[in-house]
Amino acid sequence: MQNVDDIKQSFPLFREDEYQDVLTRKKTDYEKGHPTDKVEETFLWTTSQEYQDLNFQREALTVNPAKACQPLGAVLCALGFEKTLPYVHGSQGCVAYFRTYFNRHFKEPVACVSDSMTEDAAVFGGQKNMTSGLENAKALYKPEMIAVSTTCMAEVIGDDLNAFIGNAKKDGAVEQDYPTPFAHTPSFVGSHITGWDNMFEGIGRYFTLNYMEDKKVGSNGKINLVPGFETYLGNYRVIRRMMEDMGVEYSLLSDPSEVLDTPADGEYRMYEGGTPLDEIKDAPNALDTILLQPQQLVKTKKLVTGTWKHEVPDINIPMGLEFTDAFLMEVSRISGKPIADSLAKERGRLVDMMTDSHTWLHGKKFALYGDPDFTYGLTKFLLELGAEPTHVLCQSGSSKRWEKKMKKMLEASGPVNNETKLYSRHDLWHFRSLMFTEKPDFMIGNSYGKFIQRDTLHKGKEYEVPLIRIGFPIFDRHHMHRATTLGYEGGMQMLTTLVNAVLERLDDDTRLMAQTDFNYDLVR
Repeated sequence: MQNVDDIKQSFPLFREDEYQDVLTRKKTDYEKGHPTDKVEETFLWTTSQEYQDLNFQREALTVNPAKACQPLGAVLCALGFEKTLPYVHGSQGCVAYFRTYFNRHFKEPVACVSDSMTEDAAVFGGQKNMTSGLENAKALYKPEMIAVSTTCMAEVIGDDLNAFIGNAKKDGAVEQDYPTPFAHTPSFVGSHITGWDNMFEGIGRYFTLNYMEDKKVGSNGKINLVPGFETYLGNYRVIRRMMEDMGVEYSLLSDPSEVLDTPADGEYRMYEGGTPLDEIKDAPNALDTILLQPQQLVKTKKLVTGTWKHEVPDINIPMGLEFTDAFLMEVSRISGKPIADSLAKERGRLVDMMTDSHTWLHGKKFALYGDPDFTYGLTKFLLELGAEPTHVLCQSGSSKRWEKKMKKMLEASGPVNNETKLYSRHDLWHFRSLMFTEKPDFMIGNSYGKFIQRDTLHKGKEYEVPLIRIGFPIFDRHHMHRATTLGYEGGMQMLTTLVNAVLERLDDDTRLMAQTDFNYDLVR
């Protein structure tokens, strides 16, 4: 039992005899499980090449997907605009999932509402839900914009957001000119990055498509920066800092870094920071628009090039050394401003760090998974560090486009890296098989990889593949969402994380007294 003078957490509390007895009786009396030796036999079979061959024949089943659903991305995009309330047309349970998903990653409350469609709406449509929902959301939470997206239920029955929102306005739920951009975001196709792209295109279209008469490219002297689905709050801040160091006028279109990182000062803020709506309205007047994660932003690019008439430079996510160089040189070209001395010094520090750590990272094998621009940029950075990316898995975005870009980059980097294997139609259960049959030194990805690390360790210490947590979501560690992965600063932070994971693993392998400790060095 718990003792008020010695309160225990669930671990080690559940290791005590009384809890172990309850768990044992539950297993014996109710679970009717297989014998332990049969479970172990089956586990070992799932680590074999035979099982991997069967696993990779799967076509109609996804196990542990390396992606989330569209509305999740739509919610994040909406949160990046000033005093905007994300509104999901669908069931309440779906929105509870989106909110808790972000709650667990950002450790912050997330404002998002649902019009709570139930069985009757599934039969008759959700028009009544939309009318009441918009009226109530505006009255209760007083946003300056409500950004509407959908879930599976609304999409399966074919609810038309344009018509529904228009009808709700005719009925007086909200004013005719009240901002209500929308995006159809069916969860059963695409992923979270598709949802972000759809919502941004919806917001941009709402404010600019029919208001282009007085717009002129370059008239406001700014550069538009579109981040895409980005959950490292430090990345928004480092992009702003680099622009300000160069004296460049810019608009960061969708910036949720303040609403998802508000201070604990006794005042609750439902809306904090975000891109002002005037900036998205003025966006077509910019010199040009740079897409920070271009593989994600397919519809956004069509809007920007087709409606705003911007060129949209062909650059990659500004991650690592070369891609950050290219980004800053493009910003300098468009703006006419020189790259700041402070950024040149920062670059030099990153190069110095890469030189210091090269001997420990050279030849180390990394398997990684995540979104298309993230995996592309991180693979490039690993190559710059002298590491070897062995397996790269990306289940979101366009598989053909991603594979083509990855292969071109790998071929240009040298013959060793042509051995990198790419997986664009596979999930984390496929990835698990690879960690057993083609073991790398480390894997890089989100928190879900911890279960793969546990499985590899269960087979034996020599089979363990440690997880380095970079990506989204990170549920089981704190404050990593405030880190930075972009720019030279992001390169420094990722390099520090990678090399110290290598050194920690080396210490772990060499700390046995009088057995391996002749390599347990003080200086690395």
